[in-house]
Amino acid sequence: MEKKHTLTNRQEVEDFVLGCTFYGTGGGGDYAEGVDALMKQLSKGNEIGWVDVDSVNDDEYSCCPFLMGSIAPETPEVTQDRKDTYRLGDRISDNTQAMVGAVKVLEEIQNQGVSVLVPIELGGGNTAACVAAAAEMGISVVDGDYTGRAIPEIQQTTPYIFEQELLPIASFDGWNNVATIREAANWRMAERIGKMIAEGGYSKCAQAGFFASAPDMKKSVIRNTLTECYNVGKALREARELGEDPALAAINVVGGWVVHKGKLTKKESKNERGYYWGIHTLEGVDEFDGQEFKIWFKNENHVSWLNGEAFVTSPDMIQVIDTKTGQPYTNNKIELGMELTVIAMPAREIFRSERGMDILGPRAFGFDIDYKTVESLIK
Repeated sequence: MEKKHTLTNRQEVEDFVLGCTFYGTGGGGDYAEGVDALMKQLSKGNEIGWVDVDSVNDDEYSCCPFLMGSIAPETPEVTQDRKDTYRLGDRISDNTQAMVGAVKVLEEIQNQGVSVLVPIELGGGNTAACVAAAAEMGISVVDGDYTGRAIPEIQQTTPYIFEQELLPIASFDGWNNVATIREAANWRMAERIGKMIAEGGYSKCAQAGFFASAPDMKKSVIRNTLTECYNVGKALREARELGEDPALAAINVVGGWVVHKGKLTKKESKNERGYYWGIHTLEGVDEFDGQEFKIWFKNENHVSWLNGEAFVTSPDMIQVIDTKTGQPYTNNKIELGMELTVIAMPAREIFRSERGMDILGPRAFGFDIDYKTVESLIK
């Protein structure tokens, strides 16, 4: 399969991972780790990039490797516990190696090789690691993913909406511990078990599932999203270099609206059950002076309030970027005093379906809030 787009140097890698982090909506893994993973592949001389979905032959097979675990900062207690458990110290496998390991275990279970990988979501760590794993294995990754953003739970994906197969799941962590989930009561239980496996590996874990024939993959994949990431990342970087407003540059490329600009005045967060939870409170500046904006996150941003009233919610996207530099932030990187701009974008249309709303609407996160499209809220 001929590459649709190839990344050939550090600038292109950084642009791509920047865009992935933007679409990560506060989660999706670490930007720096994503850049590092892809640069390691370039240094090895491996080709990195993606192919058009329709270039995959119908007799080929795909799977979806993904990083599993919380993005919460590691506490000193957890660091010490990890060192006590793994007395050799550093990890044996990085994210790319762990993903490759998970894919190979899944291939053994299925007794069938895969020729193409599909990212589960868009995010600085998760998407880049999937692209890097494909390069390491000498196979392809498609220009698409199963979510069109980042999400905290495995059922919040298009294969769930299309009632396709998730299991079996193969797990391979940073110390080469291997586990498999062959059966589970439902998707939520598969997510729960997967998170517990990841917690055992101190959230340094990759898993692989969604083994699928090419026709099934083509039915559910959201197309052209890796190209979208590259384009918006490039726009953010060029705006910074030209001294222009990065938020407006991003909107001009991928759509959306600036819904708030402010300074972070309060941060409430916790790491629990394998997720990073919390609320960020921003006090408005400039044209948003006097307004309070709150964002609730479970790894990613999912519910917001403007002056105490429910505002933009999932499945629509809430992106937070540095007002001056345009750097998109994962929620574990946001700190008090930061000057931030909030961008809201419409959800991928499939997630506004009844089945999509059931897994990614505000009630899926326990909020008694009626979903309103971001378009209707802005107008």
